[in-house]
Amino acid sequence: MDTAHAPAPDPVPTRPAPGHVDVWLVRPPLPGRPPADHHTPRPSGPSHASRPSGPGHASRPSGPGHVPQPPGLSSAELRRAASFARPADRAAYATAHTALRQLLGGYLDRPPAALTFVREPCPGCAGPHGRPAVVQAGGGPPLHFSLAHSRGLIAVAVAPRVIGVDVERLPSPETVEACARALHPGEQAELAAAPPGERRAHFGRLWTRKEAYLKALGTGLSRHPRTDYLGSDLRRRPARWAVLDLPAGPEHAAAIAVPGDRPDHVTVRWLPAGLPYGEDVPYGGDAPGANPGGTATRSPRSGSTITRSSR
Repeated sequence: MDTAHAPAPDPVPTRPAPGHVDVWLVRPPLPGRPPADHHTPRPSGPSHASRPSGPGHASRPSGPGHVPQPPGLSSAELRRAASFARPADRAAYATAHTALRQLLGGYLDRPPAALTFVREPCPGCAGPHGRPAVVQAGGGPPLHFSLAHSRGLIAVAVAPRVIGVDVERLPSPETVEACARALHPGEQAELAAAPPGERRAHFGRLWTRKEAYLKALGTGLSRHPRTDYLGSDLRRRPARWAVLDLPAGPEHAAAIAVPGDRPDHVTVRWLPAGLPYGEDVPYGGDAPGANPGGTATRSPRSGSTITRSSR
């Protein structure tokens, strides 16, 4: 098995080449505590995108439960963040959307606060609630993204084609049992056949593949999760789609979905809290329990190369 060594990132991320996908992971700060330090060196460079305005650079918390308000978010995003009752949920939402703006601002060479987001038409009813998109001034090749966050982890995927990403904290055995009935019958059979100690992780992989696919499709969960098979048998998955598991640590599952051919290269980076860009190191093997179409590191000749960064 070949292992690809990704080059060190530029101070500002460059657009993914055709066939490439960038995935960024970040842990939201705990309310009342400073953001966690991932020990990644600060990149140098004059770009506005390399001077973050995220939670790590907002004012320090002033008391228990206080969530600092990061600059750069729109008034609608700030209202949405304030609508969450739990401080942890407010922090996660604010961190996720700040990270998204920082990253897309870097890719597009625009100030994060100047970005405008729209919704593409829904593929089912043509209403304005399909995939989110960023308005790109001045033309240029398209840049697609997808955002997901679950308890304790945020994922942003960026690609030159439509993409969906999902991340989920592994559920309790009781939640797995209650939610299994929403899966495709073939997925239910696979889950039932998994050893009891592996069912939480197996369900997490099934569900993140499904949500990533439905996000990329543009329907979200308005299309019933039981409709499409996204289990271990690659031949039974939706035709002309590639769905891959991603490394996301022992407590979470993550996946991406893209239409068309399987990506040649997927790079997974950890985004340190308050810093815009991470450092690549190779991801050198299969994640525990990964399926044959999932997180294996391969040469471009035999499949996608997936690298990840140190934490």
